[in-house]
Amino acid sequence: MNKPSESAPSGTNWHDLGTRLLSAAIMLPLAFGGIWAGGVFYDVLIVFVTLGIVYEGAALLLRRRSADIGLLGWVVFANVGVLLVGWIGHLDPMTEILFLALMFVAGPRVGLLAVIAMIGGLSLLWLRDLPHWGLVSVLFVLCIVITSDTSAYAAGRIFGGAKLAPRISPGKTRSGALGGLVGAAIVGGVVAQLAAPGTWLGGLITGLVLGVASQCGDLAESAFKRRLGVKDSSRLIPGHGGLLDRLDGLLAAAPLAALISMAVTDGLTGGPFWTVLS
Repeated sequence: MNKPSESAPSGTNWHDLGTRLLSAAIMLPLAFGGIWAGGVFYDVLIVFVTLGIVYEGAALLLRRRSADIGLLGWVVFANVGVLLVGWIGHLDPMTEILFLALMFVAGPRVGLLAVIAMIGGLSLLWLRDLPHWGLVSVLFVLCIVITSDTSAYAAGRIFGGAKLAPRISPGKTRSGALGGLVGAAIVGGVVAQLAAPGTWLGGLITGLVLGVASQCGDLAESAFKRRLGVKDSSRLIPGHGGLLDRLDGLLAAAPLAALISMAVTDGLTGGPFWTVLS
């Protein structure tokens, strides 16, 4: 996700923290309110966010005339796996027709970005509709992604050190990446234990796995923007950039969580989806 350099020493360069916190204080209640309400409120939220991501990415691509959208190919391969496993069978024919029509009209580059965003959105819809565990599943994934991002930001600022991928994102550090994974694992275990006592180990492992996916999504989006020569996907969210900047990790983590959850729907386990990895 878009964030300032993580490599600054402790006690410096925190000038943007207030803006980021204020934006989060506005966004999070809206997001969690829609998730909690479910139904049409949740569906509308996902649709508008997905369209916003596609709009931001399309605006960048069409302005820059770049052919480097293939940098996000790894996300497509991961997400197409979800479709091949069984999603198409759960989509009604009209949805499939609209899906293909959008790709045809938009063209290959924008169409590919639309696929990434739409599968991320479909993943969140799938998770919310899981029997008995839908609400908790979405909250679990969001907590992991938010914690991974926040912990990486804090650890990188405090400890600094060697760069993680200087050619892709010069501000990211190895200490930040490690801090993000530790935070994701801990929060995964805590949330799992609170939601379903005795499942903390599965939550910890799943939190770690989704934390890795979230950071990969973050790096992929950073590489995409670097090739386009831009810092933010837009200026929609003060202190955070655009929707694509804020939700890049979620676009990678949500499909993976949905894929894991298919083991639950296939009857391999009757509990929350994170128990599959315990």
